[in-house]
Amino acid sequence: MTNNTEHHAAFSLVRSEFIDALNVDVFEYEHKVTGAKHIHIASENDENVFLVGLKTVPTDSCGVAHILEHTVLCGSERFPVRDPFFMMIRRSLNTFMNAFTSSDWTAYPFASKNKKDFRNLLDVYLDAVFFSRLDPLDFSQEGHRLEFAEPTNAESDLTFKGVVFNEMKGAMSSTNSVLWQTITKYLCPNNTYHFNSGGEPTDIPDLSYDDLMAFYRTHYHPSNAVFMTFGDLPAIELQAEFEDKVLSRFERLDRKVIVPNAKRYFSPIRVEEAYAAEDVKEDACHVVVAWLLGESTDLSQQFEAELLSNVLLDNSASPLRRVLEGSKLGNAPSPMCGLEDSNKEMSFMCGLEGVARTDAEKVESLIVDTLKQIVVEGVPQEMVEAMLHQLELSQREIGGDSYPFGLQLILGGLSTAMHAGDVIAQLNLDPVIADLRERIQDPKYIPNLIQSLILDNAHRVTVTLRPDTELEGRRNNAEKDRLAAIKAGLSDVEKQQIIERSEALKVRQSQIDDMSILPKVGLEDVPAELPTYAREKLEQTLPVTFYPQGTNGLVYQQLVIDLPELDEEETAYLPLFSYVLTELGAGDSDYLMMQERQAQVCGGIGASTSLRATLGDRQKLSAYFVMSSKALVSNFASMSELMYDSICFPRFDEVERLKELVSQRRSRREQSITGQGHVLAMTAASSGVCGLSSQQEAWGGMSGIQSLKALDDALQSEDQKALELMAVFARIHDKLLTSNKQLLVVGEAPQQSALLDQVDRVWASLTKGDAVREFALPPVDLNVKKAWLTSTQVNFCAKSFKTIMGIHPDVAPLTVLGGFLRNGYLHRVIREQGGAYGGGATFDSSIGAFRFYSYRDPRLTETLNDFDASLKWLATSDHSADSLEEAILGVIGSMDKPGSPAGEAQGDFFIQLHGRTKEQRETFRAQILAVTIEQLQDVAKRYLTPENESIAVISSPSQKETLTSLGFDTTTL
Repeated sequence: MTNNTEHHAAFSLVRSEFIDALNVDVFEYEHKVTGAKHIHIASENDENVFLVGLKTVPTDSCGVAHILEHTVLCGSERFPVRDPFFMMIRRSLNTFMNAFTSSDWTAYPFASKNKKDFRNLLDVYLDAVFFSRLDPLDFSQEGHRLEFAEPTNAESDLTFKGVVFNEMKGAMSSTNSVLWQTITKYLCPNNTYHFNSGGEPTDIPDLSYDDLMAFYRTHYHPSNAVFMTFGDLPAIELQAEFEDKVLSRFERLDRKVIVPNAKRYFSPIRVEEAYAAEDVKEDACHVVVAWLLGESTDLSQQFEAELLSNVLLDNSASPLRRVLEGSKLGNAPSPMCGLEDSNKEMSFMCGLEGVARTDAEKVESLIVDTLKQIVVEGVPQEMVEAMLHQLELSQREIGGDSYPFGLQLILGGLSTAMHAGDVIAQLNLDPVIADLRERIQDPKYIPNLIQSLILDNAHRVTVTLRPDTELEGRRNNAEKDRLAAIKAGLSDVEKQQIIERSEALKVRQSQIDDMSILPKVGLEDVPAELPTYAREKLEQTLPVTFYPQGTNGLVYQQLVIDLPELDEEETAYLPLFSYVLTELGAGDSDYLMMQERQAQVCGGIGASTSLRATLGDRQKLSAYFVMSSKALVSNFASMSELMYDSICFPRFDEVERLKELVSQRRSRREQSITGQGHVLAMTAASSGVCGLSSQQEAWGGMSGIQSLKALDDALQSEDQKALELMAVFARIHDKLLTSNKQLLVVGEAPQQSALLDQVDRVWASLTKGDAVREFALPPVDLNVKKAWLTSTQVNFCAKSFKTIMGIHPDVAPLTVLGGFLRNGYLHRVIREQGGAYGGGATFDSSIGAFRFYSYRDPRLTETLNDFDASLKWLATSDHSADSLEEAILGVIGSMDKPGSPAGEAQGDFFIQLHGRTKEQRETFRAQILAVTIEQLQDVAKRYLTPENESIAVISSPSQKETLTSLGFDTTTL
């Protein structure tokens, strides 16, 4: 470790500790004047992370904390430009940049591997958070405003506009969000969790600008802040920046922002509320039973609760989950099952979805009776040990594939830091795990926990959420009536003020800011070469590729099989086969025994397919079936044996299990629409480009969700369907076993020979197979104009153009074009002016499709017109070299995003497997860096033409007539 113990004179060191399992030193400092905390995680990792977190505790559902998070990023004292946050995304090589509002904190994190870039972002973030301008026009853009439907015509209808307003309309279209808000509203009757911190769309318009300012002054103060940093920059340097740029200008704030504990109930309560639905089915209720537990800052309580929750619910063999999955009272366990420990007080919840309204009390009884039964019968010791093993595995694993690793550590400790808990203890779980290992030796330990934490706990809420087909209409009518009443009460002067504000906002949105006041990195700061990874290919029984990587005592293994030729029926069910294969029994073991084995020896097993169009022809494929797992080194042989059994002897006779799995998959997929709508719309719009894009839509797009619903309904009504499906799975499985196989292993270099010996022993009897006929899809080439209608308050729009692909020189300018159009045009017209939560353009080089999209969008046809208008803007406006450089930086930044050590090795393996060489990728990188504005205009003119165009939207049934009249083929999901 570097000597990182020095600190700035303005800070005092509270304490420090070396954490062996993570190989980091953690320091806790306090600022002497303001009391601001600084937690620094010193690591040899060069991806430095910064986060400033503030405790934000709303006292209503107007969304003040969330709207403030958006508005804070719209210009500050030293950087008085309109949108420094989105501008810095373009002027930076960041590996992560965002801002989050949770139920009781707001956080501003970023990460970068480039030191100059890190300091640039630190400057902008510190100024934004503590010295924000909070312009009233930014509040009306990001939060809410009144605007006439025709902005300059006071006779037209009045509407609500605003980015957060529409974001929350989209978020609250999700049944899961409504369910979560309803549960916490009743679990916490008297504190901040009672309210929706994101904002309820019905309440957001009640928030005034003065309320926003008052909240900012009390909550955005260093005395209420925690600075958290990770990486190889010394604490003393970071603290000099904090002191110099921010802290020296503040005194200590006397007022403490605290969250009182919830008032406890003396007997359980039952409540029923509704969610918006298109059609009322008898069995479409969600029923969840929730208990409020102890404080999350008490580490032993927290991990006791986590262990208990995992023992009860972790996998299908866990006693409570097993009962929920097997119950005929509902279709699937609720997505709310488990422990919630991010609030000050923890909660434990479980339940079912797809329940008949009359059965709500039966679900409650089922859960309570099952828990009583577990107390009497106890839990097998190996199951408790397995869950402790899972805790240890997650503690040791170095993440970084979805979020930077340092940010994962910081977010893991953030809630504890916010409530003045012990962050160092939160990061160092080894003592906690050792303590739990002793406690679980007592066979009564888990039963006693169930009794004391849950069964004897009177603070229990049972929530039933039922479908209501009228709710959406009532809500829309209430909004219309409210707007009509406001309009009726407006004087001529007030009408004129609304028109003038719309005009002023439009002028502000169109103004060209002086970007030079913002710091930036340039193309000269881009690292010249792509990283290379050491790898060794060994011809053993099965060919093995070994990557030595620093994985902190874990080993990752993948079995990779060439995907053989499949018939149409087999192809249709391939993703479902991948999903159920590792969830069924194997050999003499039923699925429950296999789930227990997985929990005991590894971090679960997954199966998936890896498909890419070939570089030379988009209608041809390279395709693989992949089974993956990870384990502690000591369990590597057991994990390999488990993988071997799962691939060699799967049981295609567990019909009831298959039905459960399909029901669960259906509910997850249906719930994904409000969060992933833009991806689903782009998938639909690109479905005519080639065989692969068409098949991806049929598997994972809106058509895929539709066919999964039909399959689930068929399986529930006739057993014959399940037997036929199992027969298809058996055919796929037979073909895989005869196909060509290889292994990928990622682990630490000193372990290599021992690991490879075990590989050889375990896989010896699996034949390598041969290169039989390869998987292929029929070619597709057509234009699409498709609208999917589902219950959503907002739209998702997409346009797709068929272009070239592979190693064609036009691929580079098409790749840069997406960011160039978003930065220069689409962000402004779709998000800022149109009020959508997001919009942009992106190039999918794997199939050769250029795609426009909007996310949680109140508009529809206007947005589709804006996509076209951006191309006109590109062709006719003058463009600066700076804006080109920003778009290129964005592409390079996303190409260079680091992953976890294991993730990077696996990524490298698959890039090479699919025939992409390092030379090709470096040539492409050089082409990206050399793109010109003329090339952008040229590729747009040549490829983004009406004959190459397809359109898809996801909208609500109320838009059906409009869409049909525009020539869309409409389908109601």
